[in-house]
Amino acid sequence: MTGVGTAGGPRGRQRRGELAAFLRSRRERITPADVGMPPGPRRRTPGLRREEVAQLAGVGVTWYTWLEQGRPINASTQVLDAVARTLRLDAAEREHLYRLAEVPDAAAPEDADVLPEDVQTVLDALDPVPAAVYNGRSDLLAWNRAYAAIFPRVVAAPPGERNSMWMVFTLPPCCNPVVNMATEGPAHVAVFRHRYSRHVDEPGWKELVRRLRAASPEFARLWADHDVAVPVARTKVFQHHAVGLVRTRTTSLDLSAAPGSRMIVYAPTDAGSRERIGWLLAHPEAAAPDHVH
Repeated sequence: MTGVGTAGGPRGRQRRGELAAFLRSRRERITPADVGMPPGPRRRTPGLRREEVAQLAGVGVTWYTWLEQGRPINASTQVLDAVARTLRLDAAEREHLYRLAEVPDAAAPEDADVLPEDVQTVLDALDPVPAAVYNGRSDLLAWNRAYAAIFPRVVAAPPGERNSMWMVFTLPPCCNPVVNMATEGPAHVAVFRHRYSRHVDEPGWKELVRRLRAASPEFARLWADHDVAVPVARTKVFQHHAVGLVRTRTTSLDLSAAPGSRMIVYAPTDAGSRERIGWLLAHPEAAAPDHVH
């Protein structure tokens, strides 16, 4: 069933605004040729028109227009399924759509910043493999010695900046450990937005996004793309001022004892990287930042 919603407060408007922008961005990436439709005359957008999405999804043109305009309307799972299929959303995008539309049972537990003490025991047992725990907002909550050796600036940062997103997008090139920002930057933002959809009306999340957009034009540009993705195992290469390149394969593990938090394990992929991490652990004075700004 569909109808007019009653939530008209600031939180509802914020979520509907995100939903509207997301739908527009997904509609504009699909051409008429992609769905077997003629381009038609005087087309002002390279993507589908609203009425074309409505037609293909089997929903009313007025209803879909209101949805994309961010009006307070409700939608059933069946109707959102039809829109998702028409817009060719993948699993991450589909979940993102449902959360922004506040589909029942789509909400996730709140992030937990207080970790059971056993978590630190597990992190320490993983040494010399770097590992850390983050909450959904990418705040760093706990880490082991190997992680601190590779990312000394993150560990030493004040609480408000002890955040992997902040590290990736605000550290200058001389101090940023992330290699190949051209591919890693978009991936970071897409996964972050996937988590953001669960917390779009929470002040802490909105403030972090505001600060990142103000501090980093690159983050602001990527954020405007509305791309979303689920976290997957990735090969990540980091640059350390004392030892050079460290190549790792990351694995993300959700923590059932701390809902919303995840443990990231950075397993070295080659003998050279393992040796460099071992050297840093044996020479902590060299692992520390070599200069300040």
